[in-house]
Amino acid sequence: MSTPTLPAEVEQLMRQLRLPHARAVAGDVLATARSQRWDPAEVIKALLTEEAAGRARSMLTTRRKAARFPTGKTFDVWDENASSIPLPTQHALRTLEWVGRRENLVVCGPAGTGKTFFLEALGHNVIEAGMPVAWFTLEQLGVLVRAHRADDSLGKAVAKIVRAELIIVDDVGLLPVGADAAEGLYRIVEAAYERRSVAVSSNLHPSGFDELMPKTLATATVDRLLHHAHLCQTSGDSVRLAQALHGQGVKALN
Repeated sequence: MSTPTLPAEVEQLMRQLRLPHARAVAGDVLATARSQRWDPAEVIKALLTEEAAGRARSMLTTRRKAARFPTGKTFDVWDENASSIPLPTQHALRTLEWVGRRENLVVCGPAGTGKTFFLEALGHNVIEAGMPVAWFTLEQLGVLVRAHRADDSLGKAVAKIVRAELIIVDDVGLLPVGADAAEGLYRIVEAAYERRSVAVSSNLHPSGFDELMPKTLATATVDRLLHHAHLCQTSGDSVRLAQALHGQGVKALN
C-alpha cells in the first residue's frame, strides 16, 4: 500500500505551525489509520505524540551541543565499582536531588582517577532530566574574561552562563592560574551562589586554592563554593596510565 500524500493545504498548515516531526510521519500515520480504521482522535494523538517526542529529541541534541562536553562519556560506560568515590555517594549524586536544591559539588584528587568522567556523566544526566548544562575549563574562563572585559560585557556573559542549572568547571589546579581565569572562576561561583549548582573537578582540595590565585580571591571563591557543597575525594593510581601500561589504551597493531 502506497503512503498517502498530504493535501497541500494541510502540509502548509503544519509548516506554519512548525510541526516538522508530525509532518514527517503524517503520511504513514494516515496509511495506518485507514488500514486499521482508527478513530480520528487516534490520528491526532499519534501525530501529536510524535511531535512531542521529536521536539524532546531535538532539545536533548541542542543542549548537549550547547554544553560542549569534552568527550561525550556517560554512565553507560562508567564502572562504579572501579571508582574510589563511595557507591552510596555515587548513587545519591546520580539522583540529581542536589541540583534541585542548588547545591554544589567538588570532586578532588589525583589525575586520572575519574573526576572529569564522573562530572561529565552527571552532566549528561542533568540534560536528560530536561535541564541545561554549561561546561568550562579554567583556561576557557580566562579567555572569556579577556574577551568580554574590553567592551564591559563580562557581567552579561556571566549572567548568560548561569542560566544553566549546572555549571561545571573542570581541571582546577592542573595548570597555573592566571588572573583572568581566577577572576572568571570567582565570578561564576558568585553569580551562581544559591541560584544554580556549580560542580568543580580539581587536583587540589579547595583549601589549597590560595596556591593558585590571590588569597583574598581564593577565600571568597571557596567560601561560596563550599557553603552548600558535597565534597568527594578520589584516590588511587591513574586509570589512564594503568590502561596504557596494560596495552588497553590503543588497538593492537597488525
